[in-house]
Amino acid sequence: QGQLMQSGGGSVQAGGSLTLSCASSGYMDRSYCLGWSRQAPGKEREEVAAIDGDGKIIYADSVKGRFTISKDNAKNTLALQMNNLKPEDTAMYYCAADSIPAGRACPAADEFAYWGQGTQVTVSS
Repeated sequence: QGQLMQSGGGSVQAGGSLTLSCASSGYMDRSYCLGWSRQAPGKEREEVAAIDGDGKIIYADSVKGRFTISKDNAKNTLALQMNNLKPEDTAMYYCAADSIPAGRACPAADEFAYWGQGTQVTVSS
């Protein structure tokens, strides 16, 4: 079993940028989907972005054009670059992994099997 160890996050003013990283050893091969989810207080967990083993990427409509998910196989790292942040982006962010059969789409936010420890992102107006 691999490990998901998050870093990054913090506080920023609206319009600013942050980068989240997730050391994802054990989950970088093509049989895994990697993703980022977030959960704000009182709200359901939302999948922000995901990348499957073939490199297909999906984004939530709320972050399209502002967030970029990427994976670096050489460094065993998943990243989320967040630009033009808004107060509504404030949440606890989690990286996650799940094994998926070939040709299957990435799971929904709550269906990932393996999770990072979470990191807080706070955007002030």
